[in-house]
Amino acid sequence: MSRNNPVHPGESVLHDCIVPLGLTICSAAKALGVSRGRLNNLIAGKTSLNAEMAVRLEKAFGSTAEMWLRLQAAYDLAKAKKKIELLKIKRLRWPAA
Repeated sequence: MSRNNPVHPGESVLHDCIVPLGLTICSAAKALGVSRGRLNNLIAGKTSLNAEMAVRLEKAFGSTAEMWLRLQAAYDLAKAKKKIELLKIKRLRWPAA
């Protein structure tokens, strides 16, 4: 995982939490108290990880909610920077006094 191209937090949920514990998506969703579809959408990168899910992951897997939210923020920021790089935005300068 590169800082310039971070993975979606859903990938980390799958590879760092669900797979090592030998869980299925259904069993993990049940443990988290969410629907299978909601967890599947997160893992597939179709939805963002929100604060509520971060707390659920913290309780279930022993990580911190802040860590999960930092992963989401890093992913969102990298995605936004790539999008903005395509636009021609110039730096604005304050007028000289």
